[in-house]
Amino acid sequence: MNRKKKINEALKKHQKRKNAKLHRSNKPRYISKADRAKYEEAAQLAGMTVEQYMDTLVSAATTETADDVEATDTESAQ
Repeated sequence: MNRKKKINEALKKHQKRKNAKLHRSNKPRYISKADRAKYEEAAQLAGMTVEQYMDTLVSAATTETADDVEATDTESAQ
């Protein structure tokens, strides 16, 4: 029974590590004081809150990444 237990523990441990890599933290990314001040100033100039401004930056970065992937796919298809 001891041998089976050791094998199962090793397999469970391996599976836990895989799952941990798949599920990243929901914790927000740290933004330094200097960057926060810069973003606040830019948000005020744009006439929106800092949260709205950060959301637009994140969505723009996501869109750029998706566009890069599509461009790479079309280049490799040709």
